[in-house]
Parts: sequence; structure tokens; C-alpha cells
Amino acid sequence: MQTNLLQNILRTILGFFMTLAGVGHLTFQRQEFLAQVPRWLPQDPTFMDFVVLSSGVVEISFGLALLFWAKERIRVGILLSIFFVLIFPGNISQYTNGISAFGLDTDTKRLIRLFFQPVLILWALYSTGALRYLLEKSKNR
Repeated sequence: MQTNLLQNILRTILGFFMTLAGVGHLTFQRQEFLAQVPRWLPQDPTFMDFVVLSSGVVEISFGLALLFWAKERIRVGILLSIFFVLIFPGNISQYTNGISAFGLDTDTKRLIRLFFQPVLILWALYSTGALRYLLEKSKNR
């Protein structure tokens, strides 16, 4: 299943975004990402740091896979969309606990941020061809 030029451009942008975000987890945005660790998880600093670092490694892996693993782009898109669903509780926690990070310093900004997660999910699915693949698969059932 081929992807078109727009999908390839969007996949490349998302790949760079994911790689940069992952590097941020490991370095210059580490404190910001610590603020997004859900409050219902253990608040032990070592555990929280592990969550941030490991999710950073996962994000770098997804970013590089989007950029360089074209053969598996549909699987990568599906897995990345699942990852976006799995990290959504961190965004909800940031909103419900009023935690300022990444310039989200008001409840309104934190609430608006929640509506961007579905956009990321669709971006991952569309840009990799996974959305078309899943729609066609569901039609053939």
C-alpha cells in the first residue's frame, strides 16, 4: 500500500517531531516531562525519572522508525497511535491537577491541549497509510 506525497511529508514531520520530543525527554525538557507523569502513578523521583527516560527512548524509536523504516510504516503508525492513547492520561493528569509545563500555565490552555491528542492519533494513522489500511480491512470483514 503506497502513500502519497502529502502523507510522506506529514510522516517525515511527525518523525522529526517524535525524535526531537524523545531527545527532550532525555535532556533539555526532562523537568517539563516529569510534570506530565500522572499523579496516580508512584511519585517516587527515581520511578518518575524512569517513566520520562523510557518514554523518551520509545519516542526516539518511533521517530526514527517513521523516518527510516518505510517497509513497516503501517505497523509503526498503528503502534504510534496506540502509544498516543497510552500517554493521554499524563495530559489529563496535567489538566486535572493544574500542573504548568510546556507553557500550559492556565486551565484553559491545558484543556485545549487535550483536544490535540486525537489529532496526533489521526496524524500517525493517516501519514503512514495505516488509516486506509484499517478502513479497507474493516470493509472486507
